[in-house]
Amino acid sequence: MTQQNPSSTPIRVGIVGYGNLGRGVEAAIGKNPDMAVAGIYTRRDPARLQPLGANVPVHAMEALPAHREQLDVLVLCGGSKDDLPEQSPRLAALFSLVDSFDTHARIPEHFEAVDAAARAAGTTALISAGWDPGMFSLQRLMGEALLPDGATYTFWGKGLSQGHSDAIRRVPGVAGGVQYTIPVDEAVERVRSGSRPQLSTREKHRRECYVVLEPGADAEAVRRAITGMPHYFDQYDTTVHFIGAEELAREHAAMPHGGFVIRSGATSKGVGQVVEYRLQLDSNPEFTASVLVAYARAVHRLNRAGQHGCKTVFDVPPGLLSPRSAAELRADLL
Repeated sequence: MTQQNPSSTPIRVGIVGYGNLGRGVEAAIGKNPDMAVAGIYTRRDPARLQPLGANVPVHAMEALPAHREQLDVLVLCGGSKDDLPEQSPRLAALFSLVDSFDTHARIPEHFEAVDAAARAAGTTALISAGWDPGMFSLQRLMGEALLPDGATYTFWGKGLSQGHSDAIRRVPGVAGGVQYTIPVDEAVERVRSGSRPQLSTREKHRRECYVVLEPGADAEAVRRAITGMPHYFDQYDTTVHFIGAEELAREHAAMPHGGFVIRSGATSKGVGQVVEYRLQLDSNPEFTASVLVAYARAVHRLNRAGQHGCKTVFDVPPGLLSPRSAAELRADLL
């Protein structure tokens, strides 16, 4: 697809959900002059929200259907466990949108549900944007394409996972909590050596949870519920630490994260090649939000070009992410 020249009219973005990710999306839009926050939509009392922008309107979630003509694209900022599986298909029947669904094992079924809704409505919906899935997905694809004789390894952390933290906060008896993903150093060094080791999920990472219990909650029941949670913790060595609310606020308020994708391969006999892509993030939600905003721009352009249905990062030409014209990109970045 040929990239269209950027429009002088800002892309009108609706932010659905205003937690850490939603605030990050508002901040990211503030750094993109071709985009504007047209509204924030929340399940909380709109009067109690304080957006970064003084004049940003805040609405109840129920107002969305009546605002179809006021919004070009939605950025969904809910959680992958319970929010996005319901919200993304329902809202794709009304709007073009981007979500950050990150339960890898359920992406195919999520895609099918959103695709059916978007195709029927003539909207464009991109799922699973962020850094993983998202940027790391692209690096895995590139590694396999460029080094077909090889093996790909993905390591996350050390850092705080938004999706996994959200999952543990939804466990009955949990008043608050965070989860850190930690690479196993020995596994990382074996991969970087180019030896192409076969590593199980458990050998590559461990998980640490810091949990505040609700009054009267059964700590052992909470521990079992977390460590046995499918798709999140059951395949890892997981440690659950029970702490107080003050310690959680004092020691675990920051949200750093990162990781790396490594492709180790050979281009001929005895000629090894190792490609590594790394992220080091002070704020997981703010970087994820920046990715969502760039893909919201691309989704708006795809929709205007008549490309409807569900998309992933594999389907989007990179030039559509940039506010710059195709001619500028060729002149300055190619």
